[in-house]
Amino acid sequence: MRLDKYLKVVRIIKRRTVANEACDAGKVSVNGKLARASHSVKEGDIIEIDFAQKPVKLEVLTVAEHALKEDAKTMYRIID
Repeated sequence: MRLDKYLKVVRIIKRRTVANEACDAGKVSVNGKLARASHSVKEGDIIEIDFAQKPVKLEVLTVAEHALKEDAKTMYRIID
């Protein structure tokens, strides 16, 4: 699944276009490397986002095309 779509599906970023813009601005990295919106996300990847007031680092647990609001939080784990 594309990185921008994953960030939207798990509700880290509310809109796919905003996720795309964050990737283009160099604010998102996957496994320590800057990533484009088209980067393919897989289980076990570490995503870092310097988008909001506080940087977020998360591990991808599952990848699914759609997720309910309740299920979205089970698709990743926040890393301190």
